[in-house]
Amino acid sequence: MLGKFAREAAVALLRFSKTTSDPNLAAALIDKAADIKDRDDSLQKIDKSPRPPDVQP
Repeated sequence: MLGKFAREAAVALLRFSKTTSDPNLAAALIDKAADIKDRDDSLQKIDKSPRPPDVQP
């Protein structure tokens, strides 16, 4: 569910950056959206598959 939330937050920031006339604010919003996307991508790369049980000889 974090992926959907992060994606929606990034989209909202990008939309808001298009409506502002302040270039510094627009740049800050775009940077924040990129940070959210990068953080979400790094979370998706974690292997969450089940591990086999330890086998003792």
